[in-house]
Amino acid sequence: MSSSPASVQMDEARRRAQSLLSSSGSAQEVKADVQTMATIELPLSEKYRHVSAEVMLKENSAGRNKQEVLESLNRFIKALSILEKYGCNLTSPTRPRYWRSVKHNNPVFRTTVDAIKGGRRVLYLYGYTNQQVDGLSFPDEVEDPDTEKVAAVTLEVMTLRTEVDMIVKGTHPHLEHFKEIIPFVIPKAQMVTDSVAKLPVEEKKQQQQQQQGDKPLILPLPPKPALVPKPSTGSAAVSGCSLCGGDASLFCSSCDNPHFCDACDDLFHRHPNRASHKRDKLQQTKQNTCTICGISAVHARCATCLQRLCLKCDKLYHSHPDRKGHNRTITTPAKTSSPSLSPWECSHCTTVNEMRAVLCTTCERPRLATAVSTVLESTMSLPASPNAEWQCKSCTVMNQGSSILCEVCERPRLATRPPVSSDMSILRSLSDAKQWTCQFCTFANTKASTVCEMCNMSPKDSGGLSLPQSLQQTPCGPKDRPQPKPRVNLELKRQKTMKEDGLALVRHIREAEQRGISPEEVYAALGACGGSNVNPCDWLTSELPHLLDEICAMAASVQLNYKMGRVGTQPVLERDGGESEKSGPTSIGDSMKLSRAEAKLAWLKTGGETDKAVRELLRDRKEKMKELHSLGFQDVAQCEEALRQSGGEMQGALSLLQRPLLEAFHQRIWTAQPEPPIDPAHPDKQRTCRRLLALYDLPSWGRCELVLSLLQEPGVSYSLEDVVQAVKESHDRDFIRRLLNNECPICLSIFPRSKMQSLTSCQCSVCLECFKAHFTIAVRDKHIRDMVCPSCCEPDINDPEKLDSYFSTLDIQLRDCLEPEVYDLFHKKLTEHALMKDPKFMWCCHCTSGFINEGDQLKVTCLSCHKSFCAQCKKPWEPQHQDVSCEQFQLWKRENDPEYQRQGLAGYLRDNGITCPHCRFQYALTKGGCMHFSCSQCRYQFCSGCNNPYHKTKCKPDCSLNCLHAHHPRDCLFYLRDWEPPRLQAFLQRSGVEFNTDPSNGAQTDECGVMEQKDEGGQQVDSPCGIKTQPGQAGLCDKHYREYLVSLINAHSLDPALIYDLNEVIRACERYQVDVQRGEGEEDNAYQARLLKKLMEVPLGEKVPRNK
Repeated sequence: MSSSPASVQMDEARRRAQSLLSSSGSAQEVKADVQTMATIELPLSEKYRHVSAEVMLKENSAGRNKQEVLESLNRFIKALSILEKYGCNLTSPTRPRYWRSVKHNNPVFRTTVDAIKGGRRVLYLYGYTNQQVDGLSFPDEVEDPDTEKVAAVTLEVMTLRTEVDMIVKGTHPHLEHFKEIIPFVIPKAQMVTDSVAKLPVEEKKQQQQQQQGDKPLILPLPPKPALVPKPSTGSAAVSGCSLCGGDASLFCSSCDNPHFCDACDDLFHRHPNRASHKRDKLQQTKQNTCTICGISAVHARCATCLQRLCLKCDKLYHSHPDRKGHNRTITTPAKTSSPSLSPWECSHCTTVNEMRAVLCTTCERPRLATAVSTVLESTMSLPASPNAEWQCKSCTVMNQGSSILCEVCERPRLATRPPVSSDMSILRSLSDAKQWTCQFCTFANTKASTVCEMCNMSPKDSGGLSLPQSLQQTPCGPKDRPQPKPRVNLELKRQKTMKEDGLALVRHIREAEQRGISPEEVYAALGACGGSNVNPCDWLTSELPHLLDEICAMAASVQLNYKMGRVGTQPVLERDGGESEKSGPTSIGDSMKLSRAEAKLAWLKTGGETDKAVRELLRDRKEKMKELHSLGFQDVAQCEEALRQSGGEMQGALSLLQRPLLEAFHQRIWTAQPEPPIDPAHPDKQRTCRRLLALYDLPSWGRCELVLSLLQEPGVSYSLEDVVQAVKESHDRDFIRRLLNNECPICLSIFPRSKMQSLTSCQCSVCLECFKAHFTIAVRDKHIRDMVCPSCCEPDINDPEKLDSYFSTLDIQLRDCLEPEVYDLFHKKLTEHALMKDPKFMWCCHCTSGFINEGDQLKVTCLSCHKSFCAQCKKPWEPQHQDVSCEQFQLWKRENDPEYQRQGLAGYLRDNGITCPHCRFQYALTKGGCMHFSCSQCRYQFCSGCNNPYHKTKCKPDCSLNCLHAHHPRDCLFYLRDWEPPRLQAFLQRSGVEFNTDPSNGAQTDECGVMEQKDEGGQQVDSPCGIKTQPGQAGLCDKHYREYLVSLINAHSLDPALIYDLNEVIRACERYQVDVQRGEGEEDNAYQARLLKKLMEVPLGEKVPRNK
């Protein structure tokens, strides 16, 4: 990077401005640094590090001639101004509410940023990298923008905008860097204007710095060309302001005698380097610019309001009716040049505008608005955005944000309200008279207070009194000028009366709202009770009913006088507007019958005037009588009585008049006689169809005929209700037949679709009777897992995901189907099924109830049967089990319990019965017989020898069995029960395990007494074995003696593979999917030893019961 003085100066200015902008977010604070960076002589590639300035200038300066290029650059400047605002908003400590996104449908965005090339690239640098459907936004994971980077990019955008501004106006000091980029705009010779002339003192300082060479070139502040005053000749004579071109009031000798107005002097000498400058006042001369707009030359002077106005402002200002009589003197302005012959820069947004522009092209602020006026705008509650609504300070009308002049008084947007009188002598005279006019609401105040009685605004809040001196309306003039006349007392009295009446009306309306009275009634009551001190709400309660009766009597009297004195003619009702209306001969009968409700409506409609209310009441009654006559009710007396009873409401009167006509129909409908059934074979087809329409609400006459035709078909047994229900669903005859003919898969009967019931888990449909019978039996006699479809047995209850959703919908279907006691039993079983998932849930060994055991003791008492049992071994509780482990208690029973000894091994097999691995419910049954065991509590299907679950299909992808199987281990009773007892005994003797061959003393030896589960008549019943015992088998049958020997093998975890022959080893290896490929020439012993070694690597059954 270059280390030239310009580069060093650029880095210092960039670092200083970036620090200010990232902390404050205000473009005004970095305005001077931006101007400095824009005027430093550096190539664009060194000056701009983030923004591709050269590329953006080339893309946005296209045109066939100079005019088109200038238009493109102006659009580019506006877009850069909007981008600058986006950046300042992101760096501001108080960011806008919706700073995270930029919407494409924003009209400002479409016409500025989106209209140029490269605008979205700048937004991407700000951090708007997430593309949305309707715009750009920050990524969701970004909580706050990178203020350092945003500030750096924003400074480059501001610098580029300032440089392009100077290029368009021809004031850029280094145009040679843009010759190749913008050839149409950059002339061959470098342009020099008087707007960039430097003060002699500043030029000398810069020459000294350049001669030293070792210090960087620091330009004086402010470096902006538009703010540097032109050198003056040093004369103290009055001339134009060096900055804005207005009337000058001061000159500064430290700045080589340039002239300033008050506003420009306050702005220019606010800089710390110029705060100590000494300024002198100029000789006062006549002001030659308009006191309102501050731009045009004076056309007329008003001696009444002390204003010097141009031609346009004079026409607008004196078009007000109160100012038409003012005396103005026409003056001839001197032939001078324009107040400002050079382009001017907006002090708010730093945009360089054309010479003739009155408002800034970017922020729409007036030419003379300064930073002071910007602060004043915030204090005077002006809208923050130029597009927001603004309130005129003269007439207080709210105008649209895009308008520059007020829609009513046509005054400029930022113009302050002209004071009623700016002469201090007039103010003193008004103060002496204790009367002054508010400048905001024009209310004449009589008290010497600091705020207005009407709007609570202080006269010190006037914009004209708080603006800078150069922008204030100069209240100077001779003392002998005519003074404005104060408002007369009549106007003051009128305003005071209006205020008091308005406040009183508001109080009455609020009181009436609390008492349920409408504002219209309050307003009419105030007119009726007049100037009395009676409360209108009290008057409405006490006097209004009498007044309404009086109005009704007056209306009846008018009609009666007409009947008695003017027979043959028609009464004339005078309208409010003077017109007359003749009532028809049938409109009102001999005796007028009116209600208070009608009189009240007429009284409110006329605003509380009694005479008008009478005429309105007669007119309204006439119109209603005409309408009733047109509907066929010719009896005048009945119509009047109906209108009186209904309070003048037509709907109520019609109901009263129609009720006698419908009396016979109502009597027939509400009679106690039953409705005769509809006969499809009745000869009067139309009568039958009408009855169908009335009783069954069929959609059309054609559907009624379709119902009759279906009922009249030969050989059908449909009921009328079933056919009507089917016809309501469709008009297709074939589809209706399908709806009426559905076969129940359980009872094989034909039913209509409306009498069939379906489950959500399948497509099967059964009749309502079969549906009810199936689930009633399942709830009463079966497990909850048996509550599936009676036709297809779906769904699979073992799937936990399907189980919850299935029972939630089944509960709704069974609620209206089952009897109440059966439905309660279903809920009980459903609750127990849910409780089984709790690890503390246990089943009672005495009954079939289950409960949750919260304690940690061995003794547990069932809540249903109140019997106790052990929580671990599930055996009935005995006193000997107290403080003794389950194994010690079992050993004690074997040695000391006579009953247990009498049962012998049968009792042993019973105590070591089957335990469900799923719900831990224990059965006092043996494992012999069928090894496929189904738990009666949870319907879990498993092998009673190894506790492995049974599967109906493939249990895993590599499973080769697609039928009922359980993958039994080699030490399961499923395989060992095929061994003969001598082989099992030899295996136990080889392993050193003792076993019994003789029955115990006193044990029964005729029949085997081991309990087992048997299938009798489709029911699972527990009963003794009953098979003859064999000698040498300890009083058990052959099957249960083998079970006894296998239980000893499992209890000692003996591997039966040790005594396998070759064929048994091969079959066992095939079950475990062990490679049984025999080597070439391998002997049988070696082959068996190798397979046995591989087989022994497979562990024994993990779930096999191994109780000792």
